Amino acid sequence: MTEALLEVRNLRVQFGEFAALEDVSFELGAGETVGLVGESGSGKSTLARALLRLIPASGGTVAWRGVDLLSCDAATLRPLRRDLQIVFQDPLASLDPRMTVGETLAEPLRIFERALSAQARAARIGDMLARVGLARGMVDRYPHEFSGGQCQRIGIARAMMLRPRLLICDEPVSSLDVSVQGQIVNLLLDLQLEFGTAMLFISHNLAVVRHLSHRILVLYLGRLVEVAGRDALFAAPVHPYTRALLAAVPDPTRSQTRVSPVAGGVAGGAAGGAAGGTAGGAEGGAAGAAAGGAAGGCAYRSRCAYAEPLCALAAPVLEQVAAEHAVACHRRRELVYS
Repeated sequence: MTEALLEVRNLRVQFGEFAALEDVSFELGAGETVGLVGESGSGKSTLARALLRLIPASGGTVAWRGVDLLSCDAATLRPLRRDLQIVFQDPLASLDPRMTVGETLAEPLRIFERALSAQARAARIGDMLARVGLARGMVDRYPHEFSGGQCQRIGIARAMMLRPRLLICDEPVSSLDVSVQGQIVNLLLDLQLEFGTAMLFISHNLAVVRHLSHRILVLYLGRLVEVAGRDALFAAPVHPYTRALLAAVPDPTRSQTRVSPVAGGVAGGAAGGAAGGTAGGAEGGAAGAAAGGAAGGCAYRSRCAYAEPLCALAAPVLEQVAAEHAVACHRRRELVYS
């Protein structure tokens, strides 16, 4: 991996007595794309917002080029924000309905590049609109005059106006038509190549994550359960939850087979997050959270076909099973070869 820009260590986010994130640690290098996957309610959006201090963290460190974002004061954090940008999940809700596209894209320039003249600012806005596939003449339109895909392009343009070194994409294509999803993904790839931006790409669409990412983090009920390179994860997933996520992705070449009740419950609960976010999948995830997330032990044990008594006594920690491949499972060494 290249130089680590972002180093997250033991990040914890707690709402009352509920721990939304627990001991999350990973690194992100310059120009690297790290995918973050997990079903609805696993803590993906919470992690994205905690990294940027949009919500308070309860513990841990988030070091950006050596500066801990969680402990630094507002005066130190403010200039760093130009390098840390986010694209939100809902493209229309993330835009101010009272601001034109031109005003939306001009705002970050007015804040961080005050020396720019109005003419230079307008030129930058027009260039960025062209880069994201929108006409320069759209600067005077309002968000309600655009489609969902166009609004997402505007959101990406706003995030890229300052050429940030880190872009966090929180489910940027989940609310878009499939045909538009491909356009947005290709746009993100083009912008990353042009500006050398590192990306944390959050999604439940594993096909998109596989296309974009160099490494993948698998999150379950606020804990990382598997971290691996893209090819290693898809070729040989180890954690039972990761296997369930991959098994839930529709594959027309896979023969239909009956599964056991336990395995079926695992796949059914994961299907909503991995294959489309259906209500059934989300309910399965919520049931798993309620049943398996009791204090102590592995949170996934009530949905796991490989659970054993030890799983109820101690929570597993991430440990290496291969080069750059870590798994949090008491039976990880057996599952590597199964």
